[in-house]
Amino acid sequence: MAPTRSRLTDAQLAALARYGFGLTPAEPSLPEADELEDAEGVLVATRADGRLTVREIPRWRSPGSVRDQLTARGWVDPSAWVGAPPDEAADLPAELLVLLPVAGTAPDSAVVSAAAAAWSGAAAGREIVVVPVPVTAAGPEVGWPELAAAYGAALAGSRVDATPPPTGGRAVMFTGLSGAGKSTIAGRLVELLLESGRTVTLLDGDEVRTHLSAGLGFSRADRDTNVRRIGWVAAQIAKHGGIVVCAPIAPYADTRADARRLVEAQAGPGSFVLVHVATPLEECEARDRKGLYAKARRGEIAEFTGISDPYEEPTDAEITIDTRSSGVDESARLVLGQLLGGEPAVRS
Repeated sequence: MAPTRSRLTDAQLAALARYGFGLTPAEPSLPEADELEDAEGVLVATRADGRLTVREIPRWRSPGSVRDQLTARGWVDPSAWVGAPPDEAADLPAELLVLLPVAGTAPDSAVVSAAAAAWSGAAAGREIVVVPVPVTAAGPEVGWPELAAAYGAALAGSRVDATPPPTGGRAVMFTGLSGAGKSTIAGRLVELLLESGRTVTLLDGDEVRTHLSAGLGFSRADRDTNVRRIGWVAAQIAKHGGIVVCAPIAPYADTRADARRLVEAQAGPGSFVLVHVATPLEECEARDRKGLYAKARRGEIAEFTGISDPYEEPTDAEITIDTRSSGVDESARLVLGQLLGGEPAVRS
């Protein structure tokens, strides 16, 4: 009988790393599978006869490998600091192990890079080794002295913010009926972002359907899969500090909420901006140059949003736009203002 396999989330991988590294005695709650893999399909643990065996876990360095590194550097009685550098770094030792508790964040997130970069100033005249560790800052699974000891050092101090900083990445999702103006406003928003010197990725609904979601139809299950795929890609971009703009119809509230959770889990609260392009159905039909609405009303197109398939209007949109009274440039600048730190707005 072939072994069963399951892929672990970032949070589950961190829990597995804590257990495998001896940072917690409690075996983590993981899927009941014979083989456990990370997101890339690398085998990280096996289970046989009820016993969990942890293998090497990519992206998390083991305490043993860190101790070996410090020894190779010739460090004697290493000191460790947990978290962000202190306001006054003058009293820090000349050789310092920095432990960053980032288990609530993917190890390759921009948050980790920013936390490591914060030590660049404190590193002047010192030898510093920075190591992300699979411990949660908000509710640490091990005390800081014990954490430092596990990595072969004595605790010199700590400065830990229980709220992880956002990555700086943002995802804007336009939602609305076919012909509402989503793609047009999204395209203008991308232009404005590029003009402001920012790098941005556009995930247009039609292009995503052609490439990322090729082969999917328009059943509810396929529509959900399409939007979740967009949400996943958007989360990966935002996780690394990028800006992504997407413009699917996204007719169902639950799936839009899933996309929001995916992005905010990777890039932090507030990193997802939902824009409802609330152009009424009759206006969308009047603008319809392709005749899609007419075909849908004749029954020639099945499961057409707004005609034979529902559109669930958002109740959680950060911005609502009615294109009958707000032009393309004005609408795009309204969204741009939200991205650059403005308050949620409604334009009708």
